[in-house]
Amino acid sequence: MTSGFWQFSYLAAAVLIILSIKWLNTPVTARRGVLAGEIGMLFAVIGTLLRHEVVTFEWVLGGFLLGAAIGAPLAYLMPMTSVPQLTALSHAFGAFAAALVGTAEYYRHVPTGFTMAALVIETLLGFLTFTASIMAFAKLQELVPTRPMTYRGQNFVNIVLLLIAVVLGIWLVAAPAPPWVFPSFVALSLLFGVLLIIPIGGGDMPTVIALLNSYAGMAAAAMGFALNNKLLIIAGALNAASGFILSVIMCKAMNRSFTNVLFGAFGQVREAGAQRSEAKPVRSATPEDAAQILSSARRIIVVPGYGMAVAQAQHKLRELTDMLTKRGVDVQFAMHPVAGRMPGHMNVLLAEADIPYDRLHEMEDINAEFSEADVALVIGANDVVNPAARHDTASPIYGMPILDVDRAHTVMVIKRSMSPGFAGIDNELYYMDKTLMLFGDAKGFLSEIVKELPAAAHA
Repeated sequence: MTSGFWQFSYLAAAVLIILSIKWLNTPVTARRGVLAGEIGMLFAVIGTLLRHEVVTFEWVLGGFLLGAAIGAPLAYLMPMTSVPQLTALSHAFGAFAAALVGTAEYYRHVPTGFTMAALVIETLLGFLTFTASIMAFAKLQELVPTRPMTYRGQNFVNIVLLLIAVVLGIWLVAAPAPPWVFPSFVALSLLFGVLLIIPIGGGDMPTVIALLNSYAGMAAAAMGFALNNKLLIIAGALNAASGFILSVIMCKAMNRSFTNVLFGAFGQVREAGAQRSEAKPVRSATPEDAAQILSSARRIIVVPGYGMAVAQAQHKLRELTDMLTKRGVDVQFAMHPVAGRMPGHMNVLLAEADIPYDRLHEMEDINAEFSEADVALVIGANDVVNPAARHDTASPIYGMPILDVDRAHTVMVIKRSMSPGFAGIDNELYYMDKTLMLFGDAKGFLSEIVKELPAAAHA
C-alpha cells in the first residue's frame, strides 16, 4: 500500500511540475502555475517520506524545522525589489543540497561505474553552482562590487582550474582514487564557482541567474541518476532545459554569446564616456513641466528599468498611471527582456503594484507603436533604450535589440545622474532635442509629478 502510494505521489508530482511550467508561460495562468508547482512539490515530499529507505524521521523533522526557520522569514521579509537576490539564494540552497547528497553517497559506499559518473557530475555542478549563486547574491545585494573584477590571465586560470577538477572527477570514476582526491575535487568546484562570477558585471545577472538555474537543474537530474530517483531526473531535466532556453533568450536580447557573458568582463565604465557626458548639453525639466506634458498627452508608453526597482517606485508609478487613465490617457508599458537583474524582474514589480498585465507589452509587440506615442517615459532604464545599438558599430551594445523610445514625439527620462549604464557608454537618447532629463530619485520624482498633475490638468 505504502509503495503504491509513494509511486502515485511521484507520478502526480511530475505531472504537476510539467503543468506548472506550462501555466507559468503567461500571466493569465501564472497563479495556477505557482499553485500547481507548490502542490507538486508537496506530493514529491510526501512520496519521498513514504519510501522504504526512510526508517526514522528525527533528522527529517530537524531539517524541516531548520528549513522553515530560514525560508519563511526570507519569503516574508525580502522585498519584491530583491527577488533576484532571493532567486540566487534559492539556486544556492538547491545546488548545495544536491552536492551534499552526492558527498554523503560517496562516503557511504563509494559507488562505481555509471552511478559514480552521475555522482561526480552532481557534486561538480552542485558545489560550483552553490558558490557561484552566493557570489551572484553578493553582487546583486552590493555586498561586493557589482562591476567586473578582472586580472591578467583570469580566463586561463579559470579554465585550468575547471580542467583539473574534471580530471580528478574522471579519476574518481575510472579507478579507486586516494582519499585526498574527492576533497580536492570538491574544493576546486567551490573555488571555480567563485571565480566564474567575479568577472561578470551586475547587468549580466539576468543571463547568469538563468544559467545558474540550469546548472542547479542538471545537478538535480544527475542526483536522480545517482539515487535511481525518476522524479528527480524529470524535475531536474525540466529545470535545466528551461533555464538554458531562458539563457539563450537573454543572450539574444543582448546580442551577446555565452562566452562573452561568462568571460568577457563586459560592463567596465569607460572614463572617456563619463567625460563626454559632462561636455554635452542636455535639457532638463521640473516635476511641474513633466506633469504638464503628461496631462496633455493622449498616449504614453512607460519603459521601466533597474532604477525603478532600486527606488521602489512601482507603487507611485501605479498611482500616476491610474490618475492619467482616469483623464482618458492611454498608458502602456514596454518590457525589455533584460531590464532589471533577472528575467521578468520588471514584470514582477509591476504585478506587485497591481498594474494590469494586459498593459505590459513585449519589445517586439510595442516597438512599432513608439512613433505614435506622445510621450515615452523612461524610468531608470539605460542601455536598453540607447539608439547607438542600431548604428554605432564601435559600441559594445551594437546589434542589441532595444526599445525604440527615441521615435516617440517626446521622451522623458527619470534618472539620478548622467552616469553611464552597465555598458559604460554614453546614451545618445539623453542628448536629443526631444528628450527631457528628469533628474532625481524615481520614487521621489514620480511623487512630485503626482502632486502636480491635478493643477496641470486644470491649467
